[in-house]
Formats: sequence, structure tokens, C-alpha cells
Amino acid sequence: MNKNSLAALRLAARHFTCDLDITREELAALLELTAQVKATPGRYADALRGRYVSLLFEKPSLRTRLTFELAIKQLGGDALLSAGPIGGREPIKDVARNLDRWTQGIVARTFSHKTVHELARWSRLPVTNALSDLYHPCQALADIFTIQEHFGVLRGLKLAYVGDGNNVAHSLMLTAARMGVHFAAATPPSFGPHPEVVTQARDLAAHSGAAVTITHSPAEAVTEARAVYTDVWTSMGHEAEAERRRQAFREYQVNEALFALAAPDAVFMHCLPAKRDEEVTEAVIESDRSVVFDQAENRLHTQKALLLMLLD
Repeated sequence: MNKNSLAALRLAARHFTCDLDITREELAALLELTAQVKATPGRYADALRGRYVSLLFEKPSLRTRLTFELAIKQLGGDALLSAGPIGGREPIKDVARNLDRWTQGIVARTFSHKTVHELARWSRLPVTNALSDLYHPCQALADIFTIQEHFGVLRGLKLAYVGDGNNVAHSLMLTAARMGVHFAAATPPSFGPHPEVVTQARDLAAHSGAAVTITHSPAEAVTEARAVYTDVWTSMGHEAEAERRRQAFREYQVNEALFALAAPDAVFMHCLPAKRDEEVTEAVIESDRSVVFDQAENRLHTQKALLLMLLD
């Protein structure tokens, strides 16, 4: 790593509650560190020896839980899981201050971003957002690293997102804009990303030379994209809206015809779990241009780099 990257290895922010808690320079350093961690995992095997991290999970999880547990343990530390509502039996501020006395970090996967914010407000420990209703920053780290790993560069590439303007779309948009990646999102009317997040992303894009496009046309978003991304139409917590959403999103499936509008070397991306033949066809997600399991693997490596920069 060069001197500038080494200087950025310790995050200035105490917490990683959303994508903008770290600077663009820290993000670039994190991606560089991720590549080293992935290439030489044994080099960091004792980095968190004697450190314990609390995992607070309100939502069910496969990738997030296992990759954080593995990341912590493969770095020499240990993870303690608490599943269920955060702040149900006692105030969140008391939860945070109890964990202060026992562990060295908190990773929280919550229904509401307010919970993550409250934990960070009261905790002297680094708090990491493993998913909330507004942001999914750890997923975006793995996604942008996967794109960089596949194409070798980021600046100037086009990333298309098709579907619900949800937490994944928010974090992807903010991360892409900072790294000079053109971002185009196609969502049905009334299902677009939060206007404030779009404004933030466009401000960031103005500095990086990227463009942020929000449209209702999947074809417009996907045309000439190098990466085409989608997510489930109904996220956890919105199950009561499932049928209404299926009707609203019918024209937003990533199928062979839509994917064919992307660049010839485009890759397909999904944060998983996927509902095959709903938001994406079986043929697309199982094609040799699908990198969904590269994304899943890279959750482990980017989270190792993040933990190193927050805790080591």
C-alpha cells in the first residue's frame, strides 16, 4: 500500500453507521486493504486477538451474520451474538453502555436506522451498521470491490440498478458516486430512492465526475451499463405490501431481453437472497456473467478490512 493509503488506515470516524461516515480517501484505502486481506489472509490472523465484538441482530441473516462472525474470528477475535429486538427489555442507551464494559465493538442489523443512530450516540465503541431500513453500507463495500476486482477500474463505469429504491440502492448510489461510477436507477413511480439521498449522491458525483440518473425506464438505466443490479421487490418488514409490489414491479424484472441492453461484458449483481423469476430470471442469475456469489464472498473480505480500520 502507498503512503497515502497507509495514512488513511485508521478511520477518523468512530462509527460506520452509514456510507458517508467515512471519507472518499478512507473508502479508497479500505478497498486497497480489502485486496490485501483477500490475497494474504494469514498476514492478519492475529490482528484482533483478545478483541470481542457484539453482534446485535433484529433481522434474520445468512450472509451478514456468517461473514461478520467469520471475519472477526479469522482476524483472531471473537463474536458474541444477541438475536431479537434491540431495546425491547431496556433502553437502547443502556444496551450500548453495557456493551461498552464488555466488548470492543458493536455490529447491528436493525429494522430502523434510528436504532443504529441511538447505539452510536451512546456507545464509546465503534458501531457498524450491518443493515437498516435506510442504508446497507457493508453490502455496498462488497459490491464496489467486486466491480473493481472484475473490471480493474471504477471511474467512468456505469452501474444500473433496477427495482425498489431501498437501502441497498441508497448505499450503492452514495458509494458509486464517490468513486466516479455513473449510477442509473430505474424504479416504479412512488418507489424511488429517498430524495435527500439522491441530492447527496449528486453532490458527490459533481466532485468525482460521475452522473446520477433516476428514471422510471429500466431500458434507459441498463443501456450500456457494465453492471446491472437488482434486489427483491419486497424487503423484510414490507410483507403486507407483497402483492401490490408484484403488480407495480412487473416491468422491472431483469430478464434476458433487458440484460441484453447492457454492455457486452456486463455482469449481473444481486445482494441475495433472490426470488428467482420474480426480480430476476433463472437464466440471468445462473449465467456465466453473474457475480452474485463473488459479491457474497467479498462481504467477508471487505468486512475484515472495515474491522481492521475501526478496531485495530
